[in-house]
Amino acid sequence: MTLPGSVPDMSMGGLDPRRSLAENYRMFGREARGRSELYETLAASVAGDAEIMGFVGALPRAKQQPNLLFAAARYLLDGPPSLGALRTLVRRHGSDLSAVMLTRRTQTNEPARCATLLPALALLTGPLALIEVGASAGLTLLFDRYSYDYDGYLIAGTDPDAPTLRCDLHGPVPRPSRVPDIAWRAGLDLNPLDVTSDDDMRWLSCLVWPGEADREDRLAAAVAAARRDPPPVHRGDLLTDLPALAAQAPAGATLVVYHSAVLAYVAARDRERFARSVGDLAAVWLSNEAPGVVPSLGYTDPREGTFVLGQDGRTPLAFTDGHGTWLHWLDGAGG
Repeated sequence: MTLPGSVPDMSMGGLDPRRSLAENYRMFGREARGRSELYETLAASVAGDAEIMGFVGALPRAKQQPNLLFAAARYLLDGPPSLGALRTLVRRHGSDLSAVMLTRRTQTNEPARCATLLPALALLTGPLALIEVGASAGLTLLFDRYSYDYDGYLIAGTDPDAPTLRCDLHGPVPRPSRVPDIAWRAGLDLNPLDVTSDDDMRWLSCLVWPGEADREDRLAAAVAAARRDPPPVHRGDLLTDLPALAAQAPAGATLVVYHSAVLAYVAARDRERFARSVGDLAAVWLSNEAPGVVPSLGYTDPREGTFVLGQDGRTPLAFTDGHGTWLHWLDGAGG
């Protein structure tokens, strides 16, 4: 375990500033291993391609992420890119590619993350009032609509047509007896995606890694469920607009502020501001971020593909898969 002071600032969209751009792309390829053979191979090839690296390197640092490049190419090509197709885009349509990368964000809205957060919610006194910061299209605001399959332990949601989220459990996980009672919910995002917009949902689908058909099917089913009763996602900044939104939560409900893979895109000093802002609210704070993003939780060693689920910036609860496929509850974490 490293000391909090030695944690690199990952505020530029998850890129490790200690590594070169090419090294970050190779690291992304390692993260894709076992999930997306195409992205594993493509990331390694792009890392060694001077032309593509030059194109990406000319973009603002926060827009250089592999997932953003590959999703933007997929958006323009209407299909997963090959190395040759990506080279052609850079050479012939570089302005179009850069325009998509500059205007879009890596707003992966993986509904399966609900399965890794649900046990923590189940420990709280309901009813709940939920605020998700970095909510994208709001698909991870719909805990109660989804059903869950925890290694054969089933929990029924309120929408029978919503997807069933499957998650492997490890450790002493406090298994929920039912979906939570949610009295109120709202999302906050700098650039909300409209779940009723076909174009915005196409962008979300482009962020799914090729080869993960289960994620594509789950996303489509979650979007369909959300469109039946769209969750409110407000345009705003987590640093300045959270208190006003929290003030709208109904009295008598437990206010929960949560996020997944969001604070890595926020400068370290602003993460501290956010933590103070949440601390000023009468709220439970659940963070689901890469190790080191919330260093006060104590787990700071980078673990590829792994998040740390923590409560109130003090109590580590579990390790979770970034795409929601497994949850490892920590001994003594509660329940």
